[in-house]
Amino acid sequence: MSALEIEGKSVEEAIETACQRLSLPADQLEIEIVSHGSSGIFGIGTRNAKILVSPKESDDPTLLEEAKEILENILTHFQIPATVEASWEENRIRLEISSNGSGLLIGKRGQTLHSLQYIVNKMFNRRGARKAHIIIDTENYRERRRKALTEVALNLANRAKKSSRPATSSPLSAYDRRIIHVALKEDQQVRTKSKGDGALRKVVVFPVKRESPSRKRGNRQHSSTRSPSEQSGSREK
Repeated sequence: MSALEIEGKSVEEAIETACQRLSLPADQLEIEIVSHGSSGIFGIGTRNAKILVSPKESDDPTLLEEAKEILENILTHFQIPATVEASWEENRIRLEISSNGSGLLIGKRGQTLHSLQYIVNKMFNRRGARKAHIIIDTENYRERRRKALTEVALNLANRAKKSSRPATSSPLSAYDRRIIHVALKEDQQVRTKSKGDGALRKVVVFPVKRESPSRKRGNRQHSSTRSPSEQSGSREK
């Protein structure tokens, strides 16, 4: 698993956020402090603390069996024939479900799959001292969803740039919204923000306004044409 970049008002807050996001205690995380942040002067120039975090490596086969058992027990209540394969994937446990009823397990926009993953993580990490982050998938749904949402993110960004107005997505889960944010993170011409209430919120993509070159030249020319007495007076004020 590649390291996640997480920010907070302090290093401690960033670590707490990382623990919640990965469902792991701090002692099972590899943490690199990028910046301790700054409180600025009189609240001006405040910068968040920033860390890089990833789960510590583990290949304990007993953890795979425990996670697999939990999921299999839950699936029996669906009354759908299914098999589960467990493996390590980038320091996370991956549980792959094979079933003729995968559509039911995925649910609308993956909501059932997300809920199932949340429950298994809670049950697994509450059971013993060893913790791990569990990913549940079926029919490669998560990768297909990631690609589809990345395309949505690019379309929203293009709309925002062309119209110079915000572009808004449909209501999305927290998992899906994160994909949109990550997909546009490196695009300096837009910024993203979640908006709304409840579990299903929207992502708004805002175009970043830039000062036109002609306006910049005009400002420089206006400054250069001021008389020495005017420039001196502005400094005195």
